[in-house]
Amino acid sequence: MSSILAIAILSLALVQSPDEAANTPSPACEIRSFETSPFLVCEYDAARHELCLVRNDLDPDRSRRMDALLRDPDIEAGRVRFAMNAGMFEESGRPLGLYVAEGRTGRGLNTRTGHRGNFYLMPNGVFFTDAEGRPSVISSGDWPAHEADAVWATQSGPMLVIDGALHPAIQHDGPSRRVRNGVGITSPDRAAFVLSLEPVSFGRLARFFRDGLGSENALYLDGVVSGAWVPELPRLDLIHRVGPVILVTDNGCLD
Repeated sequence: MSSILAIAILSLALVQSPDEAANTPSPACEIRSFETSPFLVCEYDAARHELCLVRNDLDPDRSRRMDALLRDPDIEAGRVRFAMNAGMFEESGRPLGLYVAEGRTGRGLNTRTGHRGNFYLMPNGVFFTDAEGRPSVISSGDWPAHEADAVWATQSGPMLVIDGALHPAIQHDGPSRRVRNGVGITSPDRAAFVLSLEPVSFGRLARFFRDGLGSENALYLDGVVSGAWVPELPRLDLIHRVGPVILVTDNGCLD
C-alpha cells in the first residue's frame, strides 16, 4: 500500500460523522487570549447543560470558599462542569441584590442609587435563566418585565455590554486592574462565563465580551474575589470567600 493511500485511509477513519461530532463532549472551559490578556471561558449551553445558583450564607458552619461545594450533599461533584462566583455580596455572604432560586425570590431587586461601588454604577443588571434553561442578561430596570419567567437569577453590576454598546461610564483601559469575572450571552441558548487570568481593566473585559465573544449583553459579576472550580482542568480557587455561586453541570444540578 502506498504511503499516500495509507494516509487517506487513516484520515477517513478519523473523521467523525455529524452524529458523532454532535455527541462529542465539549471542554468545560478553555483559555483564550484577547489584547494580550488570558481569559478562562466556560460555556453554558441550555440544550446540553443544567444551571443553578448556590448560596453560601445560609449555613453558619460553611467555609464559604469554593471547596465548600465539594462537601455539599446536594452536589454530585462528578457531574460538575464548572462553578464560578455569581455576583456581589455582603460581608455575611448574603447576595447584595436580587437572588432567585427555583422560581422563588430569596432577595428582591436592589434599586438603591447614589452609593459608591461597582454594583451601583448604573445601569447594573440581572443574569437569569427561564424554565427552558435559556440564559439572559438584562438591565435591572427591565427586570419587572421578565420576573415571571425567571427560575434562577442573580443581580450584579455594572452592565459591561448593553445591546452591543459598551457601558458609557467604562473607560477604554482605565487604571484599575483586578482579576475580574462576568457573564455574557452568546446566542439564545448559550452564555459564556469569563474569568480573567490576570488583572485587567473594566474596558478590556467589556471588549472581550463584545469583540472577542460576540456578546450583545454582558454583566460584571465581581472582582478580586473572582474564582472558579473546573474539575476537568483541574482548577479549584481557594483564595477568597465567596457569596452566591453559579453551578453548571452535565446532568442534574442539585439533588
